Formats: sequence, C-alpha cells, structure tokens
Amino acid sequence: MSPAQPLPVVLVVDDEVRSQDALRRTLDEDFVVLTASGAEQARVHLERQEVSVILCDQRMPGLTGVAFLKEVRERWPDTVRIVISGYTDSEDIIAGINDAGIYQYILKPWIPQHLLGTVRNAAEARTLQRDMNRLDLELRTSTPVLRQRAERKLDRARATFDFDRIERLAGSPMDAVCALAERIARVDLSVLVQGESGTGKELLARAMHYASPRAAGAFVVENCAALTDTLLESELFGHKRGAFTGAFEDHVGLFQRAHGGTIFLDEIGETSPAFQLRLLRVLQEGEVRPVGATRVVPVDVRVIAATHRDLEQRVRDGLFREDLYYRIACVTFTVPPLRERSGDIGPIARRLLAEIAPALGRGAVRLGDDAMAALLAYPWPGNIRELRNEISRAVALSEGEEMGAAAFSSRVLRGQAGRSVQTQAHAQALPSSGTLAERLDAVEAMLLRETLLRHHWNKTRAALELGLSRVGLRGKMKRFGLED
Repeated sequence: MSPAQPLPVVLVVDDEVRSQDALRRTLDEDFVVLTASGAEQARVHLERQEVSVILCDQRMPGLTGVAFLKEVRERWPDTVRIVISGYTDSEDIIAGINDAGIYQYILKPWIPQHLLGTVRNAAEARTLQRDMNRLDLELRTSTPVLRQRAERKLDRARATFDFDRIERLAGSPMDAVCALAERIARVDLSVLVQGESGTGKELLARAMHYASPRAAGAFVVENCAALTDTLLESELFGHKRGAFTGAFEDHVGLFQRAHGGTIFLDEIGETSPAFQLRLLRVLQEGEVRPVGATRVVPVDVRVIAATHRDLEQRVRDGLFREDLYYRIACVTFTVPPLRERSGDIGPIARRLLAEIAPALGRGAVRLGDDAMAALLAYPWPGNIRELRNEISRAVALSEGEEMGAAAFSSRVLRGQAGRSVQTQAHAQALPSSGTLAERLDAVEAMLLRETLLRHHWNKTRAALELGLSRVGLRGKMKRFGLED
C-alpha cells in the first residue's frame, strides 16, 4: 500500500476571529488550516512552511487583501491566491486579477460546499501547475519520454470525456444527439448547443473537443453571462497594460490560450449587441485585438457556443445579431431536458452517487427502490445540475448503505406525491367494465396521451419513447382521436 499523501496547507488571513473559525470548520477535514489576523502573521506562516492555497479577506486594517496577495505573488508565486470579500467593487476585482493574479474572487456570505469545492480545485490546480513545471524541465533533456507521457494523458482525457461516458439508456433521446455530435466533432465547424440550464451542454462540448483533431489543444470555458462587457472582452481577448483603470500588466485572453484548441462560450445569448459585434469580427478575421493594443494577434480556435435561449427568436426580436448567429450556428444541437428522458435518470443518479459518496467521505451507497421512485417522479426543472445537488444533499444526510427517499428534499417528495395522486386519478378514470379489447384500448389511449403531453406533443420524441415510427404513432393518434 502506498503511503498516504500529506494534506495540502491552506492559510486563512482574516482579521475577524469568527470568520477564521467558520473557514477552519469548513476546510479542516480536507486541509491543514493555518490562520492569521493580518499580513504580518501571514508572512510568518509563509516563511516557515509551504502553503498550497491562501484565502485572504479584502478589507482588513492596514494592508488590503489584494495588496498583500500582490506581495505573495512576487515572493511565493506557487501559492494559489483567493480573495474573500463582502464588496463587489469592480476595480477591486480587476486589481485582484491583474496585480495579485488571484485564482478566484469569492463573495460573502459564502456557501460552505461551494467554497470547499473552490479550494479543492485550487489545490489541485497548484499540484498540476507544479507537475507541468517539472515536465517543462524534463522537456529540455527528455523530449521523447515527455511526448509519450503527454500522449498517455491525452488518451486518458479522451477516455474520460468519451461520448459513451455521457450516461444514458439505450434508446435515449441523447443517443441521436451524441451520434451526430461525434460525427461533427471531426469537422472543424462552429457549433451551437441549445438546451435548458443544467442539461450537460458543457459535457457534450468537452466530448466533441476530445473527439476532434484539436484534442491535444486546450479546452477553455467562459460563461458570458457572468461578466460585464468590459471584463468579458478583457477575459476573452486580453488587454495591454494601462488599457483601463486597474490594468497594471498585460493579460493574455482566452482566445489566445485556446490557440489550436477549442473555446466554449456558455450563455452566449446573454451578451450585448456591442460585444456581439466584436466577437463577430474575431470569428470572421481569425484574430483578436487585445484591449488597448495596436496590433492584432492571429488565433486558430474552434468555437462551441451554448445557450438556454431561443436564439432564432432573439434574432427576430433584434436582441441577437443575425450575422453572428449564422457564424456560430453552422451546426446546432439541442440537449433535451431531463424530464424528456426520464429513462436516463437512473443511470445518471447512480453515476453521480458513485462520484459524490467518496468525495463526502462515505463508503458504498446505493439507491433504495423508494429513492429511485422519488427521483423518477420529480420533473427536475434544474435538470442534471439539480439532480447532482439533490444527490449530494441526500448523501450528506443519509446513513447506512442504502439511501431512502426520506433523505431527499421536500420538493422532490412533493413531486412524488403529486405523481401518486395523478396515478390514482388515472386508475379511477380507466373503465371497470367492457370487453378486454375495449379496456386495453383505454389503457393504450391513456399511455399515448401521457407520452405526448410529456414531450409537449413532439411526435418524434414520443414515437422514440414508445418504440413506434412516426407513421405508426400518427395512426394510433388518429385511431384514438388524439390528433393535434
């Protein structure tokens, strides 16, 4: 058995003792947590031992968090820097990104699970960065060995994000989506992925990247709804020192970082017309001009965009540029919501459970029959993201190897109760007399109507779920008087 790896060290810098205690309680199971009331105490810790991540309050007596983290960046550059603040001053955020090179800017009041996940990712990022630095050193003396390692890592990434790893049952509506996406992945065209929030659009985009000839390049992600136009342009296209207040050094944008790879622009439907024009020029010309720069930089990037909006309708409403729409939507996919592929809930839930239980310190946990029934009865308006949160909550609250429905939130249980009432109403509506053929026809008509309603009268999806052709479905609809 290999020896256990030492826990990463996290340094919390905050002048409020209660904040220190709250952060310690959130982090101390996964990290060695050190605390400091200000910059002076923090320097002592940093000089004595190696610190993986530093969490620093922005507003402190004396030196501000960003000013102190700028010093950390210069003296201890390998330490990942995170700012925690109750204020949303954009200049603080920009200064933190530019001066202190912060990894994340977390707003108070923070959510324990989100903060813990952020710090875990930061510690992992530091480990990966150190590995990359070591590989860069080896590159000078051992290029063939490094190339083999890179190829093995690429193979592992391809296996991890393979289309087959997108959980679904045979015959799922996702089968057709994945089959077409896998074919298009090999062709260097821009792609638009549509679907409700939480349906797994980024996962599909990542699978396309690793199935494409660009797999060895970077896959970078930006949520276009999360930033203002100014910050979004800086993040995507980069900026030069002095381009605006707080731009104290050059910043390389994500388009340049994705050169030779893929950039995933999530929630592109939320962008302003002014930003859309700038993005259109980048896509047309294949080059970016960082904010404040006089020269353009060529970029070779495949764009996969995503939105939960109906972009065609937004084009008609004058909210989205038609020319940009046709530029990004060479091929369009629609990821169906979870309620339209209820057969996939079981495989997805079991996969999430296998990932989440070990991460929360639990052993093997399985879903009881009543738990699975509750999951299948709920419509999941938040889709897979909501399902993940519900599984996480249930794992944390349940005990034993089998997880029952009682561990789920009240809204999921209300969904199950509503479905039970609906089922009872259907049972009461069925005829209790008549010939066997008449009673079977009534059952078939009810099943047909339920399926059509669930799929909003989309005949293709309804026929797929029922195992019928569209012609066969139309024949049955006519027979039972269900024509729309």
